[in-house]
Amino acid sequence: MNCNETAPSAMNGGNRDQSLLPRYAPAATTLSLLLLLQRVAIAAVFFLSGRTKVDGWLTVSDSALELFRSEYRLPLIAPEMAVYLAVAAEHLFPALLVLGLLTRLSAAALLAMTLIIQIFVYPDGWPTHLSWSSILLPLVLYGAGAFSLDRALGRAKIR
Repeated sequence: MNCNETAPSAMNGGNRDQSLLPRYAPAATTLSLLLLLQRVAIAAVFFLSGRTKVDGWLTVSDSALELFRSEYRLPLIAPEMAVYLAVAAEHLFPALLVLGLLTRLSAAALLAMTLIIQIFVYPDGWPTHLSWSSILLPLVLYGAGAFSLDRALGRAKIR
């Protein structure tokens, strides 16, 4: 944009000048596609992890409970509670991410879960946790993008 052009949001008393929108549309579409890819990719990681903790649809397995009693033990929460919270989070939040519904909340919840895993469970797993965080942070900051229920419901727009 040169000095003679006005930013689209400042034109016409805050209305966007439709003649400038095509210039910005490819970047917005590309960003929305990248956000969609990030939503699906990170959802798969957490959902598949959640599936390893259950028998059938949502019955917590004995092996998962044993893992939370030993290897995944957290300092402030009982293993029985932690395993149920983890299973619920690893099924609910990925589903919401794929739909693009409550995206910022879902990404923030999975980011918090990643931080807990990093600090209390697998401190040596920082390369993996860093990659998960790098996928989740843009979703927290920008939301789901155009290809989402958040956008369809008018809940969120990329800022």
